[in-house]
Amino acid sequence: MDPNEARRRRTHGLDADLAARILVKDGATGTLLQSLQLTEADFRGQRFAHHTHDLRGANDVLCLSQPDVVRQMHRTYLEAGADIVSTNSFTANRPSLADYALEELAAEINHEAARLARGVCDEAEEADGITRYVLGSLGPTTVTASISPDVNDPGARKIGFRQLADDYLVAARALVDGGADWLAIETIFDTLNAKAAIFAIEALWDELGYRVPLLISGTITDASGRTLNGQTVGAFWSTVRHARPFAVGLNCALGGDQLRPYADELSRIADTHLSFYPNAGLPNAFGGYDETPDEGAAVLGGMAHDGTVNIVGGCCGTGPDHVRANKEIVSGLKPRAIPDVPHKTRLAGLDALDIDEDSLFVNIGERTNVTGSRKFARLIAEGDYETAVDIARGQVENGAQVVDINMDEGMLDSEAAMERFVRLLAAEPDIARVPFMIDSSKWSVIEAGLGSAQGRPIVNSVSLKEGEAAFLEQARLAHRYGAAVVVMGFDEDGQAETVERRLEIGHRAVRLLTEEVGFAREDIILDPNIFAVGTGLPEHDDYAVAFIESVRRIKDELPGVLTSGGVSNLSFSFRGNDPVREAIHAVFL
Repeated sequence: MDPNEARRRRTHGLDADLAARILVKDGATGTLLQSLQLTEADFRGQRFAHHTHDLRGANDVLCLSQPDVVRQMHRTYLEAGADIVSTNSFTANRPSLADYALEELAAEINHEAARLARGVCDEAEEADGITRYVLGSLGPTTVTASISPDVNDPGARKIGFRQLADDYLVAARALVDGGADWLAIETIFDTLNAKAAIFAIEALWDELGYRVPLLISGTITDASGRTLNGQTVGAFWSTVRHARPFAVGLNCALGGDQLRPYADELSRIADTHLSFYPNAGLPNAFGGYDETPDEGAAVLGGMAHDGTVNIVGGCCGTGPDHVRANKEIVSGLKPRAIPDVPHKTRLAGLDALDIDEDSLFVNIGERTNVTGSRKFARLIAEGDYETAVDIARGQVENGAQVVDINMDEGMLDSEAAMERFVRLLAAEPDIARVPFMIDSSKWSVIEAGLGSAQGRPIVNSVSLKEGEAAFLEQARLAHRYGAAVVVMGFDEDGQAETVERRLEIGHRAVRLLTEEVGFAREDIILDPNIFAVGTGLPEHDDYAVAFIESVRRIKDELPGVLTSGGVSNLSFSFRGNDPVREAIHAVFL
């Protein structure tokens, strides 16, 4: 049978199996390999006998130097009852392999990791007729897109978004080519890294012409309930849900007891399968794990009884006995029913910002905009980013729920300024807790911001001004970066001034975004243009009323779509007279 056809059949089988029962994933790869006490010579094998760097601890290289060891590891877990085995490729990405001077072998290692796992699963299936699934492991890299490696420069990064995406694409493509049935972006401590992996996998889906199922698994690092880069569970889900993963879950860092409350929270808000594979408790003073298989299985069994899990397994410290205990305790129990989660706009910084029909209007702070604030523009031009960051902090302290960032100034390197400023804000938890609005008239500047923004931001903006092809290209990229979008009331014929023109453009944009790109309506924000009144021109007298009527009709005719407007535009004719401007804004709102 053609390998792609076989994979597609197993994909359908995976869906059916998860509807019928709780599936059991294997235990820790590293724990089992470490128990073999392999030597440096073992890791090198014949192929790497003269390699320039020590290789002990580079577990992924064993796929090339000791394939029989890797095969036996998978057999051991299958014999213990695993339905799903993970490939031995957790750190088989170019940045991590560079520590061992093996980065050029990333594709080969991932391919062999999947081929070895698939071969052992095929053997088991031939023996008993039960399907086993190979999960292609894409672990975190040794570099992060959100955290500076230099304590003296919070805006520094060792790697950028696009390079990370390229590296993840190499690994993901090789895993699928080698026989992985689905892919896992796992042990996520930095969701910007995870978004780069999603970006790569969506490119792979385009290459293949179909979607390989995807598991996304985050890591809560301590009792704060946040990932290492500071995100809550809700913000984490809002950040990655645009990928429409086949399953989402949590793994690593904590034991089942400590991790379960966060998995329960994720189970309530995620409208997809729920995966859970914690460590064997917390490490002891010697770095080992003391939790027994029965103790760990009791937590998973409790979740199964409560109907909050679809896939169970083990991470650090777990082995075949844990898998055996997990299999026994969930056997015969019903899997979690995927909940019908209410539709709402889900944005995120470090914290989640949910917007629905019961929400009040959302305040967007616009002081960090070089076109709207002379002070901010001067600070950026002078390179005084520290004071510029304080302006963003003041915006959040004064109630801004979203921070708009714009670097459109002719004398600036706008891409570099956008990238640096967003990265600096990421280092400030009191600012980064809110979502960012990446604002520019140049798409290259918007991409610079999207590639630096953790969480789920808003793109401001896209429009039909340059036609449908350009609109769709930018919209597809915005969606791939995981952003919501503001659509301005422009098309090829210019800006919309009448109510009918505003609605015509809005309907057209929503149709294209939902039918051609895949946006949900709640992730589309139509801006039907607030224009200035009081200009002295009679044709401008009804601009404020026209905006209000446009919003009313958008809500009636395009339910679920949000609206936005730059309120300060309304009183632009009275600039310099703040009391009048404030009165106009108050009446308008």
